[in-house]
Amino acid sequence: MGRKLLGMTFVFTGMLQKLNREDAERKARILGGDVSGSVSGKTDFLVAGENPGSKRKKAEELGVKIINEEEFLKMIK
Repeated sequence: MGRKLLGMTFVFTGMLQKLNREDAERKARILGGDVSGSVSGKTDFLVAGENPGSKRKKAEELGVKIINEEEFLKMIK
């Protein structure tokens, strides 16, 4: 499998519809991405599902790119 997410760090928050969070994190890692449990200046993408909570606010404050589940799924195709 390709390493198309190499060098990118993802944080997942909220309820995803098509993938559970563990599967989404696993797919990101398989494609070379890193996954973190918290948003920081090193985060490249926050994947926000329903009811994202405080992680979304933190990402907005830090200028982290926020994407939805559909955008993440397009990235991993």
